[in-house]
Amino acid sequence: MSNKIKIGISIGDVNGIGLEVILKTLSENRILDYCTPIVYGHTKVASYHRKALGLSDFNFNVITEPSLANPKKANIINCWEEDVKIELGVANETGGKYALLSLEKATEDLIKGDIDALVTAPINKHNIQSETFKFPGHTEYLMERSGSNDVLMFLLSEDIRVGVVTGHIPIADVPKSITADKIVKKLLMMNESLKKDFWIEKPKIAVLGLNPHAGDNGLLGTEEAETIMPAIQQAFDKGVICFGPYPADGFFGKGSYKQFDAVLAMYHDQGLIPFKTIAFSTGVNYSAGLKIVRTSPDHGTGYDIAGKNLADPTSFIEALFAATHIVRNRREQEELLKNQLRSGGKIIETAADTKDDAN
Repeated sequence: MSNKIKIGISIGDVNGIGLEVILKTLSENRILDYCTPIVYGHTKVASYHRKALGLSDFNFNVITEPSLANPKKANIINCWEEDVKIELGVANETGGKYALLSLEKATEDLIKGDIDALVTAPINKHNIQSETFKFPGHTEYLMERSGSNDVLMFLLSEDIRVGVVTGHIPIADVPKSITADKIVKKLLMMNESLKKDFWIEKPKIAVLGLNPHAGDNGLLGTEEAETIMPAIQQAFDKGVICFGPYPADGFFGKGSYKQFDAVLAMYHDQGLIPFKTIAFSTGVNYSAGLKIVRTSPDHGTGYDIAGKNLADPTSFIEALFAATHIVRNRREQEELLKNQLRSGGKIIETAADTKDDAN
């Protein structure tokens, strides 16, 4: 049991649906067969949400540090001492303050290695801003805290995987932010993640164009010919099996994404609109390329339904499973490499040759 994967969970905005989907997820006993969950928040706040949901039979095991977690129960660490006034469905400073306290403590334990992965419940990107949080979102915050040089916003589901070159930036800034170097870096990160985190031996990646009809041979833009195509060739020369650029509308409309292991979109909405159309309730946001493992459900704070017992926990459940699978895959890969070294480095059969794709 000591090797059981410990998954930290930050609670997000206390006035949103974060704790609702967390509680609904952890009330399913099957979760404990896969990992040891540790929620970073406070028992009083959790009890408020638990009562609102009518989960009278569910209780947390209260601990002070991850090493004390009970692998047979859902655990919680109190991240503050004061009482919190909860106003369900309201976006205010309180929601941002305690979302940040939860995130900071969970991230600290993740970086120290006290937990194996982090699943983040939704935050409000406006009310969480403070002297210590000046980021567009979780992804950028965790990149800096973990000392990583870059990160790939990677959306995952059973049917489709989509990454983006540019993330949380204004649409007006997208064209000038797309460079061949950046595209190559994202393709390398995606390729590495597909191999290391999902054990796909030879990933095949589709790259989308920036302009309508992928520029239509320069009639609707030159970024495809001048930037995207050279980047695809550079990545291909580095061992990435990638093709494109494809016109985004026809690519998704015809279901061409089914022929690839992943898709690299140029900007946020180009990738996330079709992704959420295809996998809205089951999608997972994964921060690929980081030194740590972090996933999140593919939805927001849900203020409009907070406290109404209407939030669907499916995406959060999938995020928890995805984090567990990724940690397990990385562990097994490390063990295989150790075994290869002990046997003199001779590789008879690789893990990717024998393991099915795990998402």
